[in-house]
Amino acid sequence: QLQLVESGGGLVQPGGSLRLSCAASGFTLDYYAIGWFRQAPGKEREGVSCISSSDPSTYYADSVKGRFTISLDNAKNTVYLQMNSLKPEDTAVYYCAAKSGYYNCSEYVLLYGYDYWGQGTQVTVSS
Repeated sequence: QLQLVESGGGLVQPGGSLRLSCAASGFTLDYYAIGWFRQAPGKEREGVSCISSSDPSTYYADSVKGRFTISLDNAKNTVYLQMNSLKPEDTAVYYCAAKSGYYNCSEYVLLYGYDYWGQGTQVTVSS
């Protein structure tokens, strides 16, 4: 069964950090683009970041640039999203998604055409 499983969400104070994981099973992340998205209550889904396993490129939305870092561990078949300096407006359900192919991550690559989605993990930033 092909699936993505997110983990690592939780409650954190403003200014704190969390690391989200997106583990793939049933397929390897070779030649995939992997994106992180988030959706807050009452808001549209927002693309956060992407990474390409075929081309060491990354992309970040302006809202997280300089605070979040995306990385890929091929040995563990897992993508990470390190989130630092968290703000209350980062509160959302975070999802990862993957699509096969050769990509250079960009805003367009981040936003469209994914084959697999995870179930999401809740991140709450509050004092």
